[in-house]
Amino acid sequence: MSLPQIGDLAAEVADMIQEWSESYGLEFSSSFNVTGGEPFMRGDIFEILEEIAKNGFELYLLTNGILVDGERAGRLAGLRVRGVQVSIEGPEAVHDSIRGKGSFSSALKGVRHLLDAGIVVTLNTTLSAVNADTFLQMLDLCCSLGVQKLGFSRLVPSGRGREMLASMLDATRVQELYETIFSAETKGVTLVTGDPVASQMSAEVEGDEGSVPCGGCAAGLSGLTILPDGTITPCRRLPIPIGNVREDSLREVWALSPVLNALRDRSGYKGKCGTCERWAVCRGCRAIACGYSQSKGDGDFLAEDPQCFL
Repeated sequence: MSLPQIGDLAAEVADMIQEWSESYGLEFSSSFNVTGGEPFMRGDIFEILEEIAKNGFELYLLTNGILVDGERAGRLAGLRVRGVQVSIEGPEAVHDSIRGKGSFSSALKGVRHLLDAGIVVTLNTTLSAVNADTFLQMLDLCCSLGVQKLGFSRLVPSGRGREMLASMLDATRVQELYETIFSAETKGVTLVTGDPVASQMSAEVEGDEGSVPCGGCAAGLSGLTILPDGTITPCRRLPIPIGNVREDSLREVWALSPVLNALRDRSGYKGKCGTCERWAVCRGCRAIACGYSQSKGDGDFLAEDPQCFL
């Protein structure tokens, strides 16, 4: 997409949210998470961020940290970017085994530049059998650097993640790991995660929560992903095309997409996700469910979350 097209997209989203707010009396916390690939590979990344920001959106950036120098960190601060997430997969040996030799030290240089610029930083780890045993060491790393937040997510077995299918944690190991994480001394570091299963560990459920989704997985509920060519998908880890912003009305896609409406319809969910009393506030991770189902020859985005232990 060209810079003007991205600007038009941001304006369209802003108008859509404004009309929803006025029509339904709702308050929105609207934001753009700019990611990749690697967003700094695009030469006009700062112009893109400016286009988005001028339409009133909060800005967040996801990066591997390697291309962040002092000047770029300062420009991000000048644009009032609310936070930057840097992918760190574990201690140096573990991280470099996944992301390439030397990438750990390069990423930490970027993290230090971001912190020096006054930006809130989240180190995020994608959990698998490769790094599960070393995750808590990330708390010490955050403390030593002065990083404010530590995030985690589960491996999604699609895209490049498909090559690590054998490293997916089983449900029992996920439960053990999450119990260890949430009982750990965080040393002033805030733990964050978008994993709907993890969010249920401290949630109280009184009977069945119903058939209207109101939390949990964001797919079909609270976000969309726009790929570089304008393709729309339910989330960045769920590679199901549902339209293209260069040709389709985003508002119509949101309202009429069969895929999005299926994600909102409890009756189509398979396995334990379809019968779970927490469906409305969880629904499992649809990207993991789809990727794992695809590895078994189905590719059903309404399949049960294979790592749910609740």
